[in-house]
Formats: sequence, C-alpha cells, structure tokens
Amino acid sequence: MYDFVRQSERPVTRDEAAESVGISRKLAAFHLDKLVAVGLLTAGYGRPGEPRPVGRAPKVYRPTGLDVRVSIPPREHELLADILLEGVRVQQPDEPAREAALRAATARGRELGAAERDRARPGRLGAERALTCAARVLDQLGFEPERAGPALLRLRNCPFHPLAARDPRLVCAINHAFLAGFLEGLDAPAAEAVLAPRPGACCVELRGA
Repeated sequence: MYDFVRQSERPVTRDEAAESVGISRKLAAFHLDKLVAVGLLTAGYGRPGEPRPVGRAPKVYRPTGLDVRVSIPPREHELLADILLEGVRVQQPDEPAREAALRAATARGRELGAAERDRARPGRLGAERALTCAARVLDQLGFEPERAGPALLRLRNCPFHPLAARDPRLVCAINHAFLAGFLEGLDAPAAEAVLAPRPGACCVELRGA
C-alpha cells in the first residue's frame, strides 16, 4: 500500500489505498495513519487543484521524503562509500588509491572518536573504560560488539559485508584504519584495533594495548 501511494502522481484517498491491496477502508485507514505516525506519509484533506466536494473533503495521503533502509544484520555500505569517495577527493598525485582510502578511513574514525569524547567527556581512559566507550558507539554502527574479557572487545558483525567478501584485503584494511582512527580520536592509547579475522564476524577486534 505504501508503494501504491509513492507511485501515485497525486494524493491518495483511503478508498483508493484500500482497493490497491484488497482490504477494507477501515483497515487501510489504520495502516495509513500508522505510516503518517512514523513519518513515511503526510495526510491532508482534499486534493490540491480539485473542486471541493459537497460535505467533508476526503482524507488523502502523500509520501514524505524520509529515506528508510532496513538491514538485518546491520550494514553500513553508505559509510564505506563515503570513505572511498573521500579517498578520491584527498588522493595526492602519484599516491596509490588504496593509501588514499586508508587515510580517509583513519580521518573519519578520528572524527567519530573525537565527537564521542566531546560528548561523553570520559577523562583519562584506561583499556577497560575505552572499550566500554567504544562498544557504545560501535553498537550504533552495527558492529554488534561483544565483551569477551575485561580488555577484549570482539565485533560479531561486519557492517561492510558482503563487500568485504569481494575484496577483503581492501575493505578489511579500511575497516582496521577506521577503528584505529576512532581510538585515536577517542584519545584511548590504552586500547588498540587489531586485525583478527574470524568466520562470519568482523575482521577487527579491540584489545587493551
């Protein structure tokens, strides 16, 4: 029904939405209003430019510009694309593209780590507290961190899969540079990002230095 509203060239009534998927008008209204509540649709009364009908104008729906993506397990292909795009922007003459991408990944990681430090103001970070801070941020990025010990943080999910499987040397190196940069920006010298590939998991883990 949401696809029907998006593909329509004009606002859609409840009756039209119901007919598009073969359900009752009442049930269609319920789902349409739920889509409004989460920001995928907007609602109004009557269609712009059409004569006002006798009585109350019908409620109509149109799509918003909200971009929604769902991925299970979480993926961050946009982050990887941004890093590669930045690598192209900052690449120096005669510099290999791989090195430019790694520089961009480190810089993006530092930026994220510094932002978290400014937000949390954690003070001096030992290994355990650094990994706790890192886990909070990396969970939001889909790494699915798992505390395997006081000074060991394993990342159960690779948010760059399946692209990492297509070129692990490049993508895993970018991931490693990104996470190392994050710890630098966090000002956590007591922790380090280490390449430690495991089947079905992220190729990097964070350890106490």
